[in-house]
Amino acid sequence: MHYCLTLGKANHYTCAFPDESLSAIREMTDNYFARYIPLLIHFAVVCLLAVAIVTLSYFIGQHKANKSKMSPYECGMEPVGDVRQRFSVSFYLVAMLFILFDVEAVFLYPWAILLKRLKMFGFWEMMTYVLIILVGFFYVWKKGVLDWNKPSRDEAL
Repeated sequence: MHYCLTLGKANHYTCAFPDESLSAIREMTDNYFARYIPLLIHFAVVCLLAVAIVTLSYFIGQHKANKSKMSPYECGMEPVGDVRQRFSVSFYLVAMLFILFDVEAVFLYPWAILLKRLKMFGFWEMMTYVLIILVGFFYVWKKGVLDWNKPSRDEAL
C-alpha cells in the first residue's frame, strides 16, 4: 500500500512507500523528451564508433601505392576501351521504369493488410490502381522500351 500526494499538475506526484525506509520518497515526472535519451545515447555511440574505426584504419593501415593498387578495377580484367563511351538509353529507361513500378508495388502492402477493413470499396479502389499500373506497363511494352534486341538510335549511327 502506498500514498501519493498530487502537486499541482496531474502528471507530477510525490509518493512515499511505507514498506521501504523513510528516505524512499520518489518524485515521478512524465517528461516526454526523456524517453529519447537512450536513442540519443545509441546514436552518439554509433557515431563515435564509426569515427574511431575510420581513424584507426587511417593510422594502422598501409599506404604504399603500387601499380596494381592504382589501376582501375574492372571485375578482375584489364580495362579496355574509352572511358567516355556512350551507353544505350535503354539502360537508363529500364532503370527508371524499375524504380517506378517498384515504388508502385510498395503501395500494395498496406492495402493487403487493411483489405478486411476496407471491404469491397477498398478492393475495387485497388483494382482501379492496378489497372492504371497495367495500362502504363502495356504502353511501355508496346513502345518497345523493354525490347533489348532492336538497336537503339545511337547504335544505328
